Amino acid sequence: MSKKSNNNILIPAERIESRIMVIRQEKVMLDFHLAELYGIETRALKQAVKRNIERFPSDFMFELNENEINNLVSQNVIPSKKQLGGAVPFAFTEPGVAMLSSVLKTQTALNVNITIMRTFVKLRKMMSHY
Repeated sequence: MSKKSNNNILIPAERIESRIMVIRQEKVMLDFHLAELYGIETRALKQAVKRNIERFPSDFMFELNENEINNLVSQNVIPSKKQLGGAVPFAFTEPGVAMLSSVLKTQTALNVNITIMRTFVKLRKMMSHY
């Protein structure tokens, strides 16, 4: 199933679902996956977050620790730590992803966030049936 936004951005729901993972018992999306979906560099996403860090309390976003990064490598989420370029990934919970649309003030970010929020809701509904 795909969602189409006002700007004709087509993002398959499966593409988003495959990037939602559980870390610290929270469903999260990683900064580099979000940057890819928004069509921006991870560096730009992280800069926007750091400039507005007060909008991202620990229940909205957290930095991964060394063990979590190693788990990402072992699960083939990333091929190696080298891909991170020495940066520690941010993990965004559902409210953190929603907050991103207020700091990334592009129409693309808004449209992508709407699709991501719908995907989180869909997953929550699916889980409630099990």
